[in-house]
Amino acid sequence: MKIYFLIHFHTKPGQHLKISGSLPQLGAGDFSKAVKLNYLNDQFWHLQLEIPEEELSVDEKIDYRYIFSQENAEDIIEWTVDRFIRLSDIHTPEIQLVDFWNHAGEYENVFFTSPFRDVLLKDKKQVTASKVSKSATHIFKVKAPLLEKDEALCILGNTSALSKWSIAAPVFMEKEGDWWISSLNLSKSDFPILYKYAVINRRSGKFIRYEGGENRIFYKPANKKRINIIHDGFCQLPNNTWKGAGVAIPVFSLRSHRSFGVGEFSDLKLLVDWADKVGMRLIQLLPVNDTISTYTWVDSYPYSAISAFALHPLYINAEKVAGKEHAAVLKPYRNIQKRLNSLPHVDYESVLKTKLNIIVSLYDLMKDKVFESEDYKKFYKKNEFWLVPYAAFSYLRDKYKTADASLWKQHKDFDSAVIKKLSSKSQKHFNKIGFHYFTQYQLHLQLKEAHDYANQHKIILKGDIPIGINRHGVDAWTEPALYDMNVQAGAPPDDFAIKGQNWGFPTYNWEKMAEDGFLWWKKRFEQMSLYFDAFRIDHILGFFRIWSIPIHAVEGIMGYFVPAIPVYKNEFFERGIWFDHHRYCNPFINDNVLWELFGPNEKKFKIFLDQQPDFSYNLKPGFRTQKQVEDYFKNLEATDENFHIRQGLFDLISNVILFEESSPSSGKFHFRFNIESTTSLRHLEWNTQQQLKDLYVDYFFRRQDEFWRLEAMEKLPALKRATQMLICGEDLGLVPHCVPDVMKQLGLLSLEIQRMPKDTGTLFFHPAHAPYLSVVTPSTHDMSTIRGWWEEDREKIQRFYNEVLGQYGIAPPTCEAWINKEIVIQHLYSPAQWCIFQLQDILGMDEKLRGHDPHEERINIPAIPKHYWRYRMNIFLEDLLKQNEFSDNIMRFVAASGRSNS
Repeated sequence: MKIYFLIHFHTKPGQHLKISGSLPQLGAGDFSKAVKLNYLNDQFWHLQLEIPEEELSVDEKIDYRYIFSQENAEDIIEWTVDRFIRLSDIHTPEIQLVDFWNHAGEYENVFFTSPFRDVLLKDKKQVTASKVSKSATHIFKVKAPLLEKDEALCILGNTSALSKWSIAAPVFMEKEGDWWISSLNLSKSDFPILYKYAVINRRSGKFIRYEGGENRIFYKPANKKRINIIHDGFCQLPNNTWKGAGVAIPVFSLRSHRSFGVGEFSDLKLLVDWADKVGMRLIQLLPVNDTISTYTWVDSYPYSAISAFALHPLYINAEKVAGKEHAAVLKPYRNIQKRLNSLPHVDYESVLKTKLNIIVSLYDLMKDKVFESEDYKKFYKKNEFWLVPYAAFSYLRDKYKTADASLWKQHKDFDSAVIKKLSSKSQKHFNKIGFHYFTQYQLHLQLKEAHDYANQHKIILKGDIPIGINRHGVDAWTEPALYDMNVQAGAPPDDFAIKGQNWGFPTYNWEKMAEDGFLWWKKRFEQMSLYFDAFRIDHILGFFRIWSIPIHAVEGIMGYFVPAIPVYKNEFFERGIWFDHHRYCNPFINDNVLWELFGPNEKKFKIFLDQQPDFSYNLKPGFRTQKQVEDYFKNLEATDENFHIRQGLFDLISNVILFEESSPSSGKFHFRFNIESTTSLRHLEWNTQQQLKDLYVDYFFRRQDEFWRLEAMEKLPALKRATQMLICGEDLGLVPHCVPDVMKQLGLLSLEIQRMPKDTGTLFFHPAHAPYLSVVTPSTHDMSTIRGWWEEDREKIQRFYNEVLGQYGIAPPTCEAWINKEIVIQHLYSPAQWCIFQLQDILGMDEKLRGHDPHEERINIPAIPKHYWRYRMNIFLEDLLKQNEFSDNIMRFVAASGRSNS
């Protein structure tokens, strides 16, 4: 059999196309063995294969995709494997395949991700068996994801076989998988053939519309020996019309009458009922992984999971675990439950301690029956790769009273065989390990049940993938080579955290991760897809470059981007800049600096300094890093004065212009962020200041962009191909110029926030200007709510009131319900595909339902490294469901904006 591949694709010198497919001759799916196509002309590339008949089975289904290659750049692999040849349909010795490139950034591809395919558009899925006529010379295939129920595609053209454009007798197409298909005998037609696809109501026969654009054209005449299969890509219809709304809230913030002082996975079903009632199609959550390191409130931080796979025991519903058979176990705890559930905030430590005590009791009663069940055995087998290390880690953490494995007496270094033996059922301590198997199984059942319940109501769950992992967690313990444990991840300074952010996470060793094709990430996505249909990539900028902070630093201001093209020593000389290593790379401290920073309090700092012959100062040994200073003040009384001195020493340590890479004399330097704010720069002569500022701008805003684009394209395409979930990127902060284009090329949804415009020339972002592939929201968990924001900056709010809301006069001092409503409605009418609100912002539309103090509704304050994450909604979900008038109003707003999609 001969197979001819022909693809429409315009290239430039140095660029070419390859093809990868399931046939051995196409590399058997191995991209590294893809076959190079031949250049035909300015519009086409082609390839001819001749395959012996004995190598093919009539039942075989051949699939393939194209790869774009160019010199000194990454390969770009076509988005999906959705083209196929079913050999049972072929009755000729030759096949010609005519294709169009499927660009990942085409927004129609979004509708073939799992949330749309399996949930949101499931009722519109029309699948019929497409039979290819033995006499067919041409098979036309096209995709149209947003047809309504009873709508179908037809094909019309300028030949009798295509009804000569007569809409009264169109050629109907049949649906198979993602494609609409029509097989035709065009042997008696004159070529070239002009044709178009059109929409028709299959039930009534009413013609609805032609697709847009110019007529399609096929040049080559029919050949009795050859069948032509034309993959025409997407039907040119308005495929950016689907819009949805959603609600965002952490699981711990949910409140129900049956929960236990904290939101639980089972509470999600009540939230689903309410979201369905008001026409919302998405529920967005914060990470739900286990964060237990210390058993204190510090563990309330959901982005510091000790396992990327294990779920947090905090979210278990003990009553569901107990069932009727063991309900008596909970009776002694009912008064505690009532007290914890009545608290305005989560009491993390009390809730966790009480729940774990209950689950231990239930484990003792239920373990044998559960472990013998077939369903548990399936769960264990599928999850053993992470479950056993996680349970062993948790056991050892409790045994040695620390999650820091370097402090354990045994098992500091992970050994799979040793840990398997440690976890054996024959061990005396097995119950302390088996308890974690049992708990994770119950959590799995409860979250899976909530997810399935949501999908049954045409609602999708959106999860959150943190950018980092806990350095004292299972992932770092089992595979330390995947991470750089000598640095800390964070973010540079911004308006929300003027000293930057230090998250404490190790950074990723991307080179090591790439060796096995990012297997850790693929497993993570697969696990997440059990419970979620979409996910938010926390700090997607970290896939381009990460803010890397030395292990000896405390504040984020001490970091720089990695990877990054450094400033080399010779660049200073080439620009005529005086270079003094000691002056630029060490804290600059003299009497003027001390007075400028501390005024009359300068004397309190001199005890930590050594004066030099030139009357400048050096920090004394033991106080030269922020970590040393932090450790010193830990042993002192926590007074305001000690805090002030500690912060002053931090500021002196960060009063530098350059950080030297790696070891001294490397000759590679990175600018400290915002050098203009340093007294070190201000004490240089004017001309040197200007020269350094110019080099600083080049370093941060010119030289890195293409380098960072290539970094992202080595990771994100492979990760995107690893999942069918819908991917949204949190692209906030200091965003490189290349980020929007990369996200657009890959079809990743961006995040657009009204008070954080990406255009530096504007004060506010207007939701009406959002791109289609985006999520718009007035606030996130890292920000104050609409109501809280209204009271933060009077001048800014006045401008917002007049310029964005179009209101005259003086802005009210507080965000009245009608203002909150105006902002919500403004977002609903955005062209963005998704509009997602914090539940607090929705409740803020009603004076009776909103919380009393808007500042109590904030979930996180990024400027506080150890913030207590404990917000709970101020109304029980059961009571919210009874607020019919409020829900009806929300439903009308959502429906009027075209976002109900019910």
